[in-house]
Amino acid sequence: MKRPFKKILIANRGEIALRVIRACHEWGIRVVAVYSEPDRQSLHVRRADEAYCIGPASSQKSYLAGDRIIALAKKVGCEAIHPGYGFLAENGDFAQACEDAGLVFIGPNPQAMRAMGDKTRARRNVGGVGVPIIPGTMKGVSRFDLMRKSANEMGYPVLIKAALGGGGKGMRICRDEEELESGFELCRKEAQSAFGNPTLYLEKYIEKPRHIEFQILADHFGKTIHLGERECSIQRRHQKLVEEAPSVAIDEMLRSTMGEAAVAAAKAVGYTNAGTIEFLLDENKNFYFLEMNTRLQVEHPVTELITGIDLVYEQLRIAAGNKLALDQGKIRRTGHAIECRIYAEDPDTDFLPSCGKIQRLREPAGPGVRVDSGIYQGYEIPVYYDPLIAKLLVWGPDRKVAIRRMHRALSEYTITGIKTTIGFLQRVAEDVRFRRGNFDTHFIDETEKKEICVPKEDVRAAGIVAALAFHTQRGMGGRRSKEETVGLNPWKLAGRREALD
Repeated sequence: MKRPFKKILIANRGEIALRVIRACHEWGIRVVAVYSEPDRQSLHVRRADEAYCIGPASSQKSYLAGDRIIALAKKVGCEAIHPGYGFLAENGDFAQACEDAGLVFIGPNPQAMRAMGDKTRARRNVGGVGVPIIPGTMKGVSRFDLMRKSANEMGYPVLIKAALGGGGKGMRICRDEEELESGFELCRKEAQSAFGNPTLYLEKYIEKPRHIEFQILADHFGKTIHLGERECSIQRRHQKLVEEAPSVAIDEMLRSTMGEAAVAAAKAVGYTNAGTIEFLLDENKNFYFLEMNTRLQVEHPVTELITGIDLVYEQLRIAAGNKLALDQGKIRRTGHAIECRIYAEDPDTDFLPSCGKIQRLREPAGPGVRVDSGIYQGYEIPVYYDPLIAKLLVWGPDRKVAIRRMHRALSEYTITGIKTTIGFLQRVAEDVRFRRGNFDTHFIDETEKKEICVPKEDVRAAGIVAALAFHTQRGMGGRRSKEETVGLNPWKLAGRREALD
């Protein structure tokens, strides 16, 4: 297959920059990396064909400096820019500036990005083609008296959201008028600070929803397909921690209906390239459009594992003007995949970011295991950027096998020198509710308030192991001399025959 581009620039960092580099190198595409001063020793810099410093630590002066990035891409002879996710990935003005400069933006067209970037406008667009939307205001609300009137009409609880928001910023659940009033002012300030726009809107709050999203691909010739769903309900403060596919909450009929709705939503704004339509699913299996992510998702490898489709390469082909070669009826999804996001955060201190040098790193391996990582042993985790440092993915022929493989892989994963979420994710994998698929978006919040429900057999097994270890240590201490214990072979302690004599 002919390569879509000869040379592109990746306007991002970390594991997503490496992910794009790998896809490009497989197809003979040269890659230009950009980096801030603290990222000089980053892995994406080492793996790229060319790398250039674009500014100091501040994102505003480096990874968000769109004009500087475009000028560099032109100077070094790039044909296109891939934004990854975050930073400039959903910035319609940047996408437009790339086009104006004669560069291909590997993502949606600026018009579709703007149409879906404004949440109230997106609600009007998808609602107009029959996609179910959550009851709420269809335009931005800038006055509290108007928001109070809307809340009284739809009934509490309600959810305040930033019109240009995302990631949980500018968002508050309000169960009465008092909470609405305080939430209104807080959300306005957050929205202004995070997105440069204080406009809010109001939605009816759905109790105990599941978060289901559909991966879509669309070319420039009017063809749009979906690749099935991902379950993203395991999240903390609207930040996803575990994603999987397929979802245990939906059957084939509902999957087909939601997939058709996702395609209709994308077509409503003339969307092109890869994107994700997100839905909330209530306890009665009613689904509602939540938003569209107009970019490659963090969790895109989950879909790759069950479909065998390289989403980054599909992005490149579509951006280069090729027709989508995939057909909806021929998409096959096999087995079950789970992604665990590895954050440099300390779960024991309310998930505060943890920075410092990685002293030891051992990544898991084996059948059905994939690690997308931007770190290495000796790497210094900077304090300036998102704490996501790696993604652990597993595949199994069914969900039970995938969960066992997830737990095994997490137990092999070793990162020292910093705090990470690996141990916390292990506890999630052990939880009875997670194993049974009995959870919603409040799973983590409920888990933090009480002990995770570990199956009785696991508790018994852990107790036996602990007891054996205790008695073994006592036996060593009471019956062996110091000289004898120094060279004691652990295989003998485990009751196994030695591997080598």
